[in-house]
Amino acid sequence: MPARPHLRTYVPLLCAAVLTAVLAGLLPAGQAHAASRTVQGGRLDWGIKSSFQSYVTGPTAHGGFSLTGGAATVGGSQFRFHSATGTYDGSSGAFDAGFSGGVHFLGHKKADGTHQLDLTISRPAVRLAGNGGTLYVDITSKAKGTGAVTTSSQVPFASLSLGGIDMKGGGNAVRLNNLPATLTAQGAKSFAGYYTAGTALDPVSLSADVRASAAGPTRTLAPSPTGSPSKLKEKVKKETSGRIEDGAVDWGVRRTFREYVTGAIAQGEWKLSGGAQDGGALFRFPEGSGTYDEKRRTLDATFTGAVRFTGEQGLDLKLGGIRAEVTDEGKGTLYADVTSGGDTDKVSGTDRASDTGRASGTDKKVPLVTFTAEDLKPEDGLVQITEAPAKLTAQGADAFGGMYKAGTEMDPVSLAVALTAKAELPALPDLGSAESATPEATAAEPKKAEPRTEAATSESGVPVLPIGLAVASLAVLAAAFVFIRRRGTPQTATDATDTSDASDASNEN
Repeated sequence: MPARPHLRTYVPLLCAAVLTAVLAGLLPAGQAHAASRTVQGGRLDWGIKSSFQSYVTGPTAHGGFSLTGGAATVGGSQFRFHSATGTYDGSSGAFDAGFSGGVHFLGHKKADGTHQLDLTISRPAVRLAGNGGTLYVDITSKAKGTGAVTTSSQVPFASLSLGGIDMKGGGNAVRLNNLPATLTAQGAKSFAGYYTAGTALDPVSLSADVRASAAGPTRTLAPSPTGSPSKLKEKVKKETSGRIEDGAVDWGVRRTFREYVTGAIAQGEWKLSGGAQDGGALFRFPEGSGTYDEKRRTLDATFTGAVRFTGEQGLDLKLGGIRAEVTDEGKGTLYADVTSGGDTDKVSGTDRASDTGRASGTDKKVPLVTFTAEDLKPEDGLVQITEAPAKLTAQGADAFGGMYKAGTEMDPVSLAVALTAKAELPALPDLGSAESATPEATAAEPKKAEPRTEAATSESGVPVLPIGLAVASLAVLAAAFVFIRRRGTPQTATDATDTSDASDASNEN
């Protein structure tokens, strides 16, 4: 009769089996927690190179810059790019996200109206892994000597250093501050030769929201259209002409005015009301209503919301009751109800406010700016104008108390109106959930553990065993140990307390 295996043979095997089962149930959840997640919303603040900005706007180049795609300015010399999208892997710390917006530099104006310096940097993207990463940009530049224009997409423009920051974690945000940036060889070439490879650029700061990866959207097929072609054509015509279902105007008023309001002179702020939204470099006035005539290409729409600027030196200016009109000649006008509690003027070429000039009160439907709106036709139920150049009217100049002259370039106007319930308005720039203008100098914020039945994550980012699962596992292990002990110890009706294995058990200790 073969010898029965000893208790010592079962115990290690059983422990291994139980632990394997526990880990098998735990690891998939832990791995899913640390796996690649979605980056959605956030901003990147970067001055490119402060000395370059000073050169462009200084007495040598006599130039300036303009912002495109919803980019904004923040602080003294930084540009803010918005709407981060991409991925973040908490297990490896890999981060890959792109941002929207651009900056267009012009300088050294020539007799023919063109510029010797003409450079556009847009759509920055950051890819981080290990101890560093790369900043990519779309860039259009004019060579210094030949004037040849080159356009390149996603050029590896600068090398980034993480400075020992550990990017691993399972949090809901990635926030990095002042990452050192160095111009690459490809970046130097695309920079039109203004700087050599290895030149230190302005540091990069970013803040991005991280969300759990969502499953792919369920696609549903729309029902097949029915009816004769003539009826369908009539239906489409009704959907693309007449009453406006929804709409929005995006307008930042004027960049230098916003900078003046929050700057050292006015030391002020702006507040939004009535549903207006702040998109960083622009204000959105929503809930458009009115009419659109497709045949004549005309539009008359009103929007809700207001913005009020206040500050020192008597600054108190409110713009509300926004209205947009487009004539059949392709000329657009943006109106507003203007309320002034103080007055503004311009002294020595500097934006400032004064206590004299325009009287307090509200002027209704003041034509503030005009813009071009040619060929205003719908597409997929949406009529849209994107960043149309805008100029201040004489009445608009009066509304600003003479701070700017009539004809002054103001921020471009973007307008969109939906003619059908299904048409979607353009998304507002998504700056993410970070509260501070300058993101904190931390990497991924670990997510606190929450009571649940699957694996959680501790504040240190280390997977922890759920208490219920641990207790249950110990109970199973104890019961199994008793079962094996009973199997390994023969019992009789007269000797149910046999202790023949006691010495062996003590030897195991």
